[in-house]
Amino acid sequence: MYDPASQLATIMPTGLTGSIVRTEGLTAAVAGFPAPVGALVEIERQAGRPVEAEVIGFRDKTTLVYPLGEMTGVRHGNRVRLTRTVRTMRMGNELLGRVIDARGTAIDGKPEPLLTERVPLTRKPPAAIDRPRIDRALSTGVKAIDSLLTCGIGQRLGIFSGAGVGKSVTLGMMTRYTSADVIVIGLIGERGREVNEFIERDLGPQGLARSVVIVATSDEPALIRVQAAQTATAVAEFFRDAGKNVLLIMDSLTRFALAQREIGLAAGEPPTTRGYPPSVFAMLPRLVERAGRSSRGSITALYSVLVEGDDTSEPVADTVRGLLDGHIILSRKLAAQAHYPAIGVLESISRLFQDITPPEQRTAAQTIRELLSAYQDHEDLISIGAYRQGANPTVDAAIAMRDEISKFLRQNVNDGCTVESARKELVALAQRCVAARKPVSVTPTSRRQL
Repeated sequence: MYDPASQLATIMPTGLTGSIVRTEGLTAAVAGFPAPVGALVEIERQAGRPVEAEVIGFRDKTTLVYPLGEMTGVRHGNRVRLTRTVRTMRMGNELLGRVIDARGTAIDGKPEPLLTERVPLTRKPPAAIDRPRIDRALSTGVKAIDSLLTCGIGQRLGIFSGAGVGKSVTLGMMTRYTSADVIVIGLIGERGREVNEFIERDLGPQGLARSVVIVATSDEPALIRVQAAQTATAVAEFFRDAGKNVLLIMDSLTRFALAQREIGLAAGEPPTTRGYPPSVFAMLPRLVERAGRSSRGSITALYSVLVEGDDTSEPVADTVRGLLDGHIILSRKLAAQAHYPAIGVLESISRLFQDITPPEQRTAAQTIRELLSAYQDHEDLISIGAYRQGANPTVDAAIAMRDEISKFLRQNVNDGCTVESARKELVALAQRCVAARKPVSVTPTSRRQL
């Protein structure tokens, strides 16, 4: 739990002031202003309200501040005043069903919620030794995931996809049908048009009623986009500490990394891998480690990762894959075949699948994966008619059961499921697949054909 007394040592008096001496790209340099990194300040203007900014670093005896709004009207010599050194956010159960921005302000047109508690925006993750083992499955409502890529309560999964592969629709299905108590959704760097579409079409009134949606659109400053990810995690932590099983969905972790890249480069960090400064790869583990299971409750986290040109080995995707407890790959090839959700089962993995599923489900999943792999390995031969029926019983069964397996993995957005129902369907399908695999004698001729 958050202890307010632990923050007293970091609080500074707010009478500290300085003055603008120059601007450098997206930042402003302030002289005579020894404020700590992360502090909030106000830049006064000749006309209009002051501009909020955050201290991001120091250079040549000046303090660099990154504005949270437009710098129009700011001139040389304008006064800069320290307003806050400890970043906190108001919190309460009244956030459920609301849409807020990165600072916790309601943006859904309804009155501001009455929130009586305060929590820090950034916290240390639960100690490694205090994390209970993950031993129960969470129902996501997506059949392919609940059956073949089962997610545990407190697990962290990445959803990797390119643009236009059905990522938002898949996430919307999870929010609508999940068995979690509370859903926290962080829309980081989204196009403004898509926010209402996601809330009304994908989330729906049923999903919104038990959700908190945090929005930072792509046109907002990079600091706001980074703060939105931290705010979403802080909201999830609040409900976890209240004993809830929380589903945290962040769309997307890539845009969080891009926003931090802007800040890091503006602060003077050297660009390293593909232009990303070191701070990006330092902040990613600090953010995702805050999710997980604790002695009070759990945060099951689903982070979407945008891959450039469908390349899952690009720096952010490669780093995130090593931090999380599994990954789900959305296939453009399947999406082009109108196969939704376009989950590439063979390329995806849940690292806790063996620990949270019964033996019959693990056996059934192995059977389905074996047939999917056999068909994929011989797909070229099958498509040109070069494969001879009877040459390989596993391939024969894969061909015979292909339509049934494909039908099982497809799912309409209006059709939900549970872990139990998905498991029963999977076991029944695997039994039919085993029955279809009839051993045959392989002749030399058929070997040559194969």
